[in-house]
Amino acid sequence: MSIELRILGWSIVLGLIQILLQAHSASLQVGYRWTAVAREVRPPLTGVAGRLERALRNFLETFPLFAAAVLVVHVTGREGTLSATGAKLYLAARVAYVPLYAAAIPLLRSLVWNIAFAGIALILLALLT
Repeated sequence: MSIELRILGWSIVLGLIQILLQAHSASLQVGYRWTAVAREVRPPLTGVAGRLERALRNFLETFPLFAAAVLVVHVTGREGTLSATGAKLYLAARVAYVPLYAAAIPLLRSLVWNIAFAGIALILLALLT
């Protein structure tokens, strides 16, 4: 299995971890009783719970693009140093992004987001070169 596909698998694990972190932090804020019943509207989350929710939403916005890029590189046989570096950058930056967002560290968080974005761009560049 290629490094890009392995990193795609680890990115899925990261997504699952983020879902768990967000769900439990939300439950701690609004109560587990609220999460155990049918509900239509949840009160807005604040603090760490709100930031973890937004970090998850951000992951869910970028992950499909990353996954598609990795799969296209794999299917077309364009895997190489460029795509592997891009995949590594994406995962490392996404891992770093979660605690930075949870801790409300604004500028560094944005820089790390850009590194993840650059990772996706490198994978796409591997398709074009």
